[in-house]
Amino acid sequence: MNYKQLGNTDLNISNLSFGTWAIGGAWGKVNDTESLKGLDRAMELGVNFFDTADVYGDGHAEELLAKATKGKESEIHIASKFCRAGDINDPKNYSEEQVRTYLDNTLRRLNRDTLDLYQIHCPPLEILKDGSVFDVLEKLKAEGKIRYYGVSVETVEEGLYVLENSGASALQVIFNMFRQKPLEELFPRAMEKGVGILARVPLASGLLTGKFSKDTTFEEDDHRRFNKDGQAFNVGETFAGLEFNKGVELSRELEWIAEGRGNMTKAALKWILEQEAVTSVIPGFRNVKQVEDNLGALDVKDYTEEELSRLVRFYEEKVKDHIRGAY
Repeated sequence: MNYKQLGNTDLNISNLSFGTWAIGGAWGKVNDTESLKGLDRAMELGVNFFDTADVYGDGHAEELLAKATKGKESEIHIASKFCRAGDINDPKNYSEEQVRTYLDNTLRRLNRDTLDLYQIHCPPLEILKDGSVFDVLEKLKAEGKIRYYGVSVETVEEGLYVLENSGASALQVIFNMFRQKPLEELFPRAMEKGVGILARVPLASGLLTGKFSKDTTFEEDDHRRFNKDGQAFNVGETFAGLEFNKGVELSRELEWIAEGRGNMTKAALKWILEQEAVTSVIPGFRNVKQVEDNLGALDVKDYTEEELSRLVRFYEEKVKDHIRGAY
């Protein structure tokens, strides 16, 4: 396991960590026993950072993390997110009173007194431009209720605004082989500003595992079914904004990345791990096998310059024009 400093913080986190949306809910059936075994295995293999949110299973993911990390609170860093349990467009949702309520509930579920990283959960740009929520977060930081704060963003524009107009220590962005836009301007600027990058949706909701066909179906409570066209939230969170059949078609053209790297999952994660600006990539998981497979990316061979150039061309020529929604 390798560890990287998260921006200008004193947090050194595993460069391959895990998100907990899948074990909280909205990815089909969950099994808490398997989820806890997966968390234990991840920590056993050196993972010391987990990303969660108050809306992942209505707090269930946070409760699972509390169980898994009991007695290890000083060793295992946790990031959570807030705002999507309310109306994300209402300024009152970001008031000091409301944010304190969100945070207190998260800390209670996590059974912690302080949160390592508190992130605004994909707010509208207008809320970021208002700026008052950053004042609230600075106050909570000064009080010691949170150590650092960040923002999970949907678009490069939002990310750049946060970098220039806040004291955020981290940006969480959608980033994978199908979503390479952050490489152009956002990542270089984040490095200049000393802001850490957390790469989410690294496998494009499973497209980059290579396991799907156009006949693949998903359970009714899986966002890959109910949000496949952005019906519930930003379309980019599901299949990186690609229409499913097109995503399957494009994933077939990437099967070559698995050569000498075990499988597409490891290869897709390895590509992200090689990006200098990325502090940690945070794939999801539902069981021990998925944890071990994801962590296998740490040991596969690097990409050659020729392969990296091929992937850039692939994105520019075949992918970017098919991504839906602002990004």
